[in-house]
Amino acid sequence: MGWFSKLRSPWLCRASVAVWRLFTELDLSEAKPRRYASLHEVFTRELLPGARPLDPDPRTLISPCDAIVGTCGTVQAGSVLQAKGSPYALAELFGRSDRAAPFEGGSYVTLRLTSAMYHRFHAPHDGRVEHVTYISGDTWNVNPVALARVQRLFCRNERAVIRLRLVDGTPLALVPVAAILVASIRLHFLDVLLHLRWRGPNEMPCDAPVHKGQELGWFEHGSTIIVFAPPGVGLAPGITPGHRIRMGEPLLHLPQGPQRLPRH
Repeated sequence: MGWFSKLRSPWLCRASVAVWRLFTELDLSEAKPRRYASLHEVFTRELLPGARPLDPDPRTLISPCDAIVGTCGTVQAGSVLQAKGSPYALAELFGRSDRAAPFEGGSYVTLRLTSAMYHRFHAPHDGRVEHVTYISGDTWNVNPVALARVQRLFCRNERAVIRLRLVDGTPLALVPVAAILVASIRLHFLDVLLHLRWRGPNEMPCDAPVHKGQELGWFEHGSTIIVFAPPGVGLAPGITPGHRIRMGEPLLHLPQGPQRLPRH
């Protein structure tokens, strides 16, 4: 599918989009006007300026992407839910237990991108990207049926653990998880395309300043981003399983007043 999507043929692209629309709610009205030469260009399309207004509240962490909210809640005993009755360990997802420690007792939100959605993802708040861990793996489908049947699916799939620190010192983690047809993740602040044939180095320290709403990268099709925040950062009102959210809308709320969290 990756090979097919990059075939440059406007007529083939138009025909493929017509078939695609028979099965999905693909909407290109908010995309920058252009003639698409390949399906890849459709998948990774940019939006018109202002198509995703950013919540201006400085205490709000915005959704990094368009998505459907999956499981969400509190990290308990180092575990979160993939689906009802199906937990997985943060240490396994992150690759190391010490990197999961700052989020014990904190909040998490699973954001599922469908194939027809806008596939770029953005910074939830002002801060710096401090480190990326790339973990190669499988490409299981991440739809609700697969999540209910395949144990620890997110820990088995290819993923990148993006660790950020907000300007007030609050740690944050975004974990883009690849899936079927989505075996590549592009991050703008690293000059590399992460995919199953790329073997490392897996640990990539960096120091990239980002601002709220800044584009961080994209999936080549559609998949999942899991957002982790430390204790004191709560879910925004309305963030419940099944809720449709757009990039720029409130996802999490920082606590009132100054807060300095210890570095890990």
